[in-house]
Amino acid sequence: MSKKEKIIERLKSKPKDFTYDEAKQVLNIFGFAEYNKGKTSGSKVIFKNELKNIDIALHKPHPNNILKPYQINEIIKKLKEMEDF
Repeated sequence: MSKKEKIIERLKSKPKDFTYDEAKQVLNIFGFAEYNKGKTSGSKVIFKNELKNIDIALHKPHPNNILKPYQINEIIKKLKEMEDF
């Protein structure tokens, strides 16, 4: 199993310790780019897949780097809209 496949399987298992950095890796695999509005956007980030016209809005978790369960579910839901997931 490749590194990409392992991290995708980890996301699908909905772990309680899935990090923002791991989510960013998975989203990059599926063609998403990270956008924020500079210093004024705060912790809000949007991941856009221009080809599939899909956006995923997240807040960077703080003070730690662990995503909340609803964020993981949202990522999985949006990736299921793509045929590749």
